Amino acid sequence: MIDLHKHMPYLAKHDGVWDGVYRYYDAEGNKTDEHRSRLVCRITGDDAVPYHQTNHYSWADGRTEIRDFPTTYSFGRIIFDNELIYGWCTEIPEDDHHRTLMLHWQRKGEEGIELYEMIQLSDCGTLRNRIWHWYRNGVLVQRTLIDEKFVSRDWRKLGGPSFAGDPI
Repeated sequence: MIDLHKHMPYLAKHDGVWDGVYRYYDAEGNKTDEHRSRLVCRITGDDAVPYHQTNHYSWADGRTEIRDFPTTYSFGRIIFDNELIYGWCTEIPEDDHHRTLMLHWQRKGEEGIELYEMIQLSDCGTLRNRIWHWYRNGVLVQRTLIDEKFVSRDWRKLGGPSFAGDPI
């Protein structure tokens, strides 16, 4: 059995529901978009899908979007492979504070687009900050800053589409 609490203890600290705001900036630092989010991060106990994340997005103009990310586990990484992205998440053991996850992924259907993400978890475990660097053919084209607050560990009580939790 894949025990992510043992194999990826930094990731296991993120298990639960997180509410936040995504802010997008072009390479010159101009804000280009902003939306609210609710992420449901699940350590499932299922070897086939040991980590499952579902992102709910909501814009001020009423638009909504749900993105679902079941994963697999291989050699210290969770692997994302769905219709939108292929990539991985790993812990950074050099972080003496045990706060850092690093991700890399490529967007499917968008030739030359790849992203790096760094996630920092506060010592209290209730605040999370993330940054995405977007590259097109090796050139930075965008950044996304994400600030989140922890809502609940009890994601199992949530209903909604794709066992993802209540929409925002």
